[in-house]
Amino acid sequence: MKTKKLLFFALAVFCFTLVAQAQRGARIGYIDMEYILESVPEYQEAATQLEGKVQRWKQDIDKKQKEVDLMTLNLSNERVLLTKELIEEREEEIKIKEDEMLQYQQDRFGPNGDLMIQRRQLVQPIQDQVFNIIQEVAENKKYDFIFDKSADVVMLFAAKRNDISDLVLRSINRAAKRKQATTRKEEKKIQKREELSMEEEGEVSEREKAIEVKKDERERIMEERKRVRDSVRAVKKAEFEAKRQKLLDARQRRKDSILEARANKNRPAAGDGDGN
Repeated sequence: MKTKKLLFFALAVFCFTLVAQAQRGARIGYIDMEYILESVPEYQEAATQLEGKVQRWKQDIDKKQKEVDLMTLNLSNERVLLTKELIEEREEEIKIKEDEMLQYQQDRFGPNGDLMIQRRQLVQPIQDQVFNIIQEVAENKKYDFIFDKSADVVMLFAAKRNDISDLVLRSINRAAKRKQATTRKEEKKIQKREELSMEEEGEVSEREKAIEVKKDERERIMEERKRVRDSVRAVKKAEFEAKRQKLLDARQRRKDSILEARANKNRPAAGDGDGN
């Protein structure tokens, strides 16, 4: 009862603070952590690898369960033929096998299992990065409160204008690009891009997308031209090879004809010899 009163008191103080802040024009923002994680390539790649492990673990558990089921079925079919000692021994083997399966399942999917540990290891670095960026954004943009929409905090209404997920994601992408910069020119380009507002960057992104579309179209056209050119060359090469082979065949026939004529000329005529 005392805990409930303390919780109610804390909630009341929190609500009062919100009202007080709202009266002086408080700025409240929120993020969607799930959206941010889904938009970070490194997280998606690691999540895919983890999902592969999960599927292999499930297959292992399924295999162990089938072994237990088969042992149980065999015992059921052979029970009438076995002595009491053998039945107890077989039951003990099944129990050991079943315990091994349950322990494996607990080690992989339990509260402190590999799945929970690796999922925390996967999410924690990005959450830490997001948390640090939120602190910077909140201070620079003068926010009073920022919530995580995908967490346990209930929101009855959340205006889209207060969603700063893209702002946080933008900062994550900037940090990644800064790490990838190898020259001073690239660093200046990234710095200049960071000075743009969200609207300005949106316009630049649209222009870049249009340029990328044109580039892809040019590459497609060049590839098509190359394909046609290679096709024409292949046809011409085939025609040349056919003509060349035809000439070689004709030359060989003439050579064979000459050799045959010479052989016929040197062959003795019928009736010639010592018996004339």
